[in-house]
Amino acid sequence: MKARMKNPAMLIPDVMQPIYALLAAVKKSSVPARTLELVHLRASQINGCGFCVDMGARELKKAGETDERLFAVAAWREAPYFTDAERAALALAEAATRLSDRADPVPDDVWEEAAKHYDEPALAALILHIGLTNCFNRVNVTTRQVAGSLKLEGRADSR
Repeated sequence: MKARMKNPAMLIPDVMQPIYALLAAVKKSSVPARTLELVHLRASQINGCGFCVDMGARELKKAGETDERLFAVAAWREAPYFTDAERAALALAEAATRLSDRADPVPDDVWEEAAKHYDEPALAALILHIGLTNCFNRVNVTTRQVAGSLKLEGRADSR
């Protein structure tokens, strides 16, 4: 597989700095870093973004995530490895990623479960992280960014 073009965010001057600033602000929230990465991985799986699935799994593994949990992210509802808070974040990520799949894209029960585990600033961080992940996915899928290409180029940047 070959990318159609370089990542668009790398081609337009001054784009990466605000993206990194947004990521850094979200990561300062009270949402655990592993939860944010699980959400990133799940949304990327749904969107078929091989680049982000690869990088997300690598980031989680580097952070000490277990193979059992990594292997089960796509089937998190049926796996016993996730906390209630992580499940709520994953459900929110799925709903906010699959907006066109149902008339009420983010149903009240999904929202209310997330709100039981996260206060408003944490919910804001989750929502922004989900939105940013979906942006990354759409850019990478459209331009066919190759899974593992940053590793192959020796760059440490995850997105």
